[in-house]
Amino acid sequence: MILEGLVTTLSPLGELNLAPMGPVVTPNLTSFRLRPFQTSRTYQNLKQHPFGVLHITDNALLLTRAALNLWDDLPPTFSARVIRGQVIASACRWFEFEVESIDDSSERTEIELKILHRETLRDFWGFNRAKHAVLEAAILATRLRLLPPEEVRASLARLREPVEKTAGPDELTAFQLVWDYVHQILDNS
Repeated sequence: MILEGLVTTLSPLGELNLAPMGPVVTPNLTSFRLRPFQTSRTYQNLKQHPFGVLHITDNALLLTRAALNLWDDLPPTFSARVIRGQVIASACRWFEFEVESIDDSSERTEIELKILHRETLRDFWGFNRAKHAVLEAAILATRLRLLPPEEVRASLARLREPVEKTAGPDELTAFQLVWDYVHQILDNS
């Protein structure tokens, strides 16, 4: 199963990188596999400093900003408990990890992780159609170069309905960020 989350890693100089990541996980959350592209900062950081933190969150706006790299400032973090790394303060829970193995024989790397520590900050808020629609829209926006423009526009229009019906202020803001981002790129290409 793929679990959408956020991964923080550190560069050799200690610079924080935050990236959306959908690791393959086991149902009991004891085994994790990341699949970053070799061109990603996450991959480069983990090759040089084989530790990071996987965050589970219900914050659609945070996931959207990470997916589209639309930051005014990175979210507040604090030091991880066991590794040299950073934890996103607003996450529901986090998993500190160490890289067990890296298979970078293809463009999409397979990185097996060993969980060293896990904690819960707060309960997961629960299911909401708008949060899921925003997540799907953000993922769609990361694939603009791979999909036909008419398919992207149709998918966004379909995802707008559950957002308009069930969203709170953060989901409305997040969806508007995706909408503007996608249309700016499509209209200028």
